[in-house]
Amino acid sequence: MPKNPKQKYAANQAAANKTIMKNILVLCTGNSCRSQIAEGYLKHFAGSKANIYSAGIETHGVNPKAIKTMAEDDIDISNHTSNHVDEYANVAFDYLITVCDNANEACPYFPGNVKRFHYNFPDPAKARGTEDEVMGEFRKVREQIKAYTQQFVEQHLTEAQ
Repeated sequence: MPKNPKQKYAANQAAANKTIMKNILVLCTGNSCRSQIAEGYLKHFAGSKANIYSAGIETHGVNPKAIKTMAEDDIDISNHTSNHVDEYANVAFDYLITVCDNANEACPYFPGNVKRFHYNFPDPAKARGTEDEVMGEFRKVREQIKAYTQQFVEQHLTEAQ
């Protein structure tokens, strides 16, 4: 499977030539937790209806607790990479979803008819306490993102769209 954004985009474009697929970017501050979780669920719920990407205003690496909490829900994001938004400057996105206020405010301009959506999810990486308490916060945010992404796919990636 391609690792860098250009390879991912080229592979996805080849697949998209067979069907009309939407390109979706999920943007967060560090592309480590919320955007990674959202990318995992969007891929799960959208299936072949969309090419899903995630990026950050910065890159912090994929948080191991995000990987763990997604694995608990049978979604494997262990091969995800933390990418900078600039790596996707030449991708024609249909949808841009910002999942934190910082990314919404710092989001670069994307040309074309990109439809922007924003939801400020709490940052589970800022959770403090015991391991169980911190993982509890990750699970809580995971469930919020799961519900949001499922609803997003149902509303925006139906066959009639």
